[in-house]
Amino acid sequence: MKKIILLLLITSFSLFASTEIEQAYAKEFAFLKAQKEMLQKRVQSLHTKNTQKVASAKKEIQLLQTKVLQKESKSKTLNDKLFNAQQNLENINDDTSLIESVVSQGVSSLKPYGIEIAVEKHNYPKTLKAIFANSLELTKKLSSLHVEDGEFYLKDGSSQKAKLIKVGNIATFGVSPKVSGALVPAGAHKFKIWGDEFSAATAEALASNKKLESLSIFIYENANKEISDKEEKTVLSVIDSAGLIGWVIVILGIIGVVFLLLRVLFLQSSTGSSRLPTETLTSLLNKGASETLEFLKPQKGSNARVLKATVRNIERDREHIEDIISESIIHESTRLDKLSSAILIIAAVAPLLGLLGTVTGMIATFEIITEFGTGDPKLLSGGISIALVTTELGLIVAIPLLLAGNLLNSWAESIKDSMEHTALHIVNEYNKQN
Repeated sequence: MKKIILLLLITSFSLFASTEIEQAYAKEFAFLKAQKEMLQKRVQSLHTKNTQKVASAKKEIQLLQTKVLQKESKSKTLNDKLFNAQQNLENINDDTSLIESVVSQGVSSLKPYGIEIAVEKHNYPKTLKAIFANSLELTKKLSSLHVEDGEFYLKDGSSQKAKLIKVGNIATFGVSPKVSGALVPAGAHKFKIWGDEFSAATAEALASNKKLESLSIFIYENANKEISDKEEKTVLSVIDSAGLIGWVIVILGIIGVVFLLLRVLFLQSSTGSSRLPTETLTSLLNKGASETLEFLKPQKGSNARVLKATVRNIERDREHIEDIISESIIHESTRLDKLSSAILIIAAVAPLLGLLGTVTGMIATFEIITEFGTGDPKLLSGGISIALVTTELGLIVAIPLLLAGNLLNSWAESIKDSMEHTALHIVNEYNKQN
């Protein structure tokens, strides 16, 4: 009974509780639904505002991009103008430097002729007009033929009063009662007579205003620089221009030639008579070894000594006599090769000395260039002479000595081969008879 009552109580309580819960859930659901609708409206409102803001931002970005492009275009235009301005400035500076150079060159060129030009740095056109006007006047003056009193030097160094006929500033003639002719610069704007026999007629014709079909004229570049007379070169002067090394090469060349002549004499004396081998064989076959040795005793030379050794040992066995012949030829080789090494050494050393002279001359030339520059070629002639002449002398000495030395060596080898062939021929013929 109690259980039934308890069950009824629980059931009634459950029905009452579920009704309250459902009501609570319904209220909560209605509240959430209202919140949802409110949030949806808010989200839609925010979305609309954001869309408007994005559209507005895009318009502002487009406006900014347009402004940036305009700024970039303007910047590019300004850069182009700046670049053109810089180029114009550089051109102006270059033109100014060129004008200054022309003005400086014009002033310095006119100064030696006694024409002074005042340079106005802020008025270069005026200065240039003055330079061009004076240059034109000077050109007309220098390109004309004019006569003035002066003097020139003769070959013996004495001075001669004369009339100087100047062809502009490139040539001068002198006319005097004693001698006439073309003149060449002697330094410091002085002149000396030129050694040309046909120039006298030209000078006299110009003095009397006569026309000539041809002129014997000496044209110079600068009257302030002396023009030396042409010197006749001799063998000794050429060698002397090469300095000490040149003389050393020449002395070695003379020694080499002496050695060549001595070696030729040695080889000629070593060959002896061309009929000696035939006479020796005939005597050996007919008269015997003893009388043949007596026949060979007064004979001299390497060939005769080898034949003596052959005949002296003719009775020995074949191998022994061949060894004796070889030993005799080796002994004679020392005499046949005498002075050969010395000649070839001189032929090898001579071009090396020439190369040494070349290096020495170039060093001397560079030292002169360092000290005095390259304005005067005469200062460089000494070093250049040493550099070139020593090489030439070295080759002149080396080539003949090398050629002749090798030819003499070939001659010596042919003599050795001939001696061996002759000795073996005598041995073979003697053995056939016996």
